[in-house]
Formats: sequence, C-alpha cells, structure tokens
Amino acid sequence: MQPAKIMYLRDVFTSNRHLKMWEIHSSEKIRIKDIAERSGVSVGTVDRVLHNRPNVSEKARNKVEAVLKAIHYQPNMYASALAYNRKYAFGCLLPDHDSNAYWTNVEKGLRQCILNRGDFHLSLTTEYYDQFEGESFSAAARRISEKQPDGVVIVPQEYDMTLAYCSQLKEKGIPFVFLDSNIPEITPLAFFGQDSLKSGYFAGRIFMMQAGREARRILLMKLMSKGRVASRQQANREVGFRKYMAQHFPQCEIKELLLQIDGNEQYGPQIRDFLQGNPDIRHCITFCSRAYILGEYFRQNGLEDFHLFGYDMVERNVECLKNRSIDFLIAQHPWKQGYNSVKALFNHIVLKKEVQQYNYMPLELLTAENYIYYTADEK
Repeated sequence: MQPAKIMYLRDVFTSNRHLKMWEIHSSEKIRIKDIAERSGVSVGTVDRVLHNRPNVSEKARNKVEAVLKAIHYQPNMYASALAYNRKYAFGCLLPDHDSNAYWTNVEKGLRQCILNRGDFHLSLTTEYYDQFEGESFSAAARRISEKQPDGVVIVPQEYDMTLAYCSQLKEKGIPFVFLDSNIPEITPLAFFGQDSLKSGYFAGRIFMMQAGREARRILLMKLMSKGRVASRQQANREVGFRKYMAQHFPQCEIKELLLQIDGNEQYGPQIRDFLQGNPDIRHCITFCSRAYILGEYFRQNGLEDFHLFGYDMVERNVECLKNRSIDFLIAQHPWKQGYNSVKALFNHIVLKKEVQQYNYMPLELLTAENYIYYTADEK
C-alpha cells in the first residue's frame, strides 16, 4: 500500500473584502456602500445583513432586505469566498494503482482542479486502498476522517463498506462525491462516470456488429482476485453486455477467461491453454482497463485473426490500438471525472452553488484511426 499523498497549496489573501461582492444580473455592479446609502443604514449594518450576522435590529434588516429585493441582487460567492480567507480540506479514497493505470489520469484531474484554484486555501489528501480487500478501504477511510475533511471524493468499494463510511459522513454533515461507479441509493452529492449498464449494452452492440451472427462463441476476459472482479464498474458493464447478448444473440456462448491478478501475473500459459481448448473463438472482449494483456499476447504470437474490444486509453492499450491488436476501446475521460469531482465539492462547499447530482461521461468509441483526437490527460 502506498503512503498517503498530501498536497498543500500556498495561501493567497485578497484585500478587496467589500468591493464588488454583490452584483446585479446585468453588467452593473454595486458596492456595499451603495446599498447602505439606499437603505439609510451604515456599511457595517449592510455587511452584517449580507452575511446573516447578529446584532442587527429588525427595522434595519428590513430596510436592507427591501433594497436588495427591489434591485434583484445575487451574491457573488466567488469573491465572497476569497474574502473569507478560510482553509478547505478535501479527501479522496482511490484504488491503489501503478503508473500505467487508468487511475493515474483520474488523480491528475483531481490535483489539477486544486491547482487551478490557487487563490483559495485548498488542500487534497489522497488515501489508497486495495480493491480486493474490504478492510483496506475502511482503514483508508479512517485515515481520511482523521484529517477532518470538508468534503470527500470516493471510488466506491463493496456496498456495505461504502454505506458504512458514507453514513458516518452524513452524520457529520460532510458532502461526498462518487467517482467511476455509482451507488445511487446512498445518495451522494454528485456522481461522475459512465452509465456502466448502458456502457456494457453499447459495447455488446458494437462488438457483435464486428463479430457477426456467425459467431457462435466469444471470449470474455475477466481480471479476478479473491473470487471477484476488480470493480463495481466492470461488474455492471458485464450485466449490460449480457443483457444485450441475451436479447439479440441468445445462441452465442460466452466463454470466460478468468485471470487471477494475485501472484506473478504471467498470463501467457493460461491464455495459450484457453485458446487451444477453444480453437473456434476469434472475438474477445473485456470490461477492465487491461485489454492489452490479450492484445500484447496476440501481437507477440502472430495471432492476427483475433479481434479484441476493451476499455480505457491507458498507455499499453493505446499501443495495441495503434498496432491493431485491439480493434476498439471505449474511453471515459478519467481526467475529467477527477477534475469535476473536486470542482463539485468546491462549488457546493465554497461557492454555495447547486450541484448536478448525476454527471455521465460520453460513451466514446476509439479506433486506430481516431484515437489521436481523444485526450485522456487534459490541460
């Protein structure tokens, strides 16, 4: 398990505490001084009303509120948040990963959102957990809680583990955002990721357009550990895929190749044995980000008549796409998911804005011809 990674940004003060903190719907701007003059009260009284502070008489408050209502003012929360000069701490629960993983681009997006808000006092603490070990998730969650975060980004683990942690956050009034996979019944502040069921259904349609009705058997590669797949997202994609197959190709047999990621991860002999035992299979699909495991095997062994469908623009997948050992990839903007997850917390906590709850990434189909136009690591 990697140690926690903590990033603190420099503190930036703003001296423009009162000017232009409230603005009208049009381009006309007004100062607190202007509101005070129209209301017949002091600047200090207006400031207390605007920020809902005590020690204001009912008569004075009514005067100020009447002026605000008459000229249709809306608060400029961005300037107001700067003026408050408060520090905000965000946390993130992310699966442990290597440098070539899908999660690397997610993490870049998380950090870039913090960097782009350098005028605010923001910090991000990331804790990593083993996707196949529930206690690892709980331990990482406890470490986040010790930091007393204002908001948390979560890549959900098993339902019970995720529910237990999110219930604690709700009790403390801490908003949280789900990233990559959703558990809507837990009601996060927001979710960023693909609709995994529709993604799997879409993958089935494109996959079988290539395989054709003559395909009687296909290969479904699954990465396994301790008896289950690596993520909820992959499991849900498979549900959508199997639904499509049952509706449109019920005669097509789905043969599973289960690769155990525990151990030395030398998959060649297992792949060879599977293909030798199923010589009629030529079309393969996987719902994880490691389609390159099969793509590299096909390339290294001169198996040019195999067709492979996978997910995510990780580096090794891209190489296989370029040399056509992978035919199709579905990409899902991991950088944007990370960036927008932190942005949602920022907008909700700091700027007091409403946040859209469900934010689905597009189902983008990439090939050797168009992948170059897709940017996984955005700037």
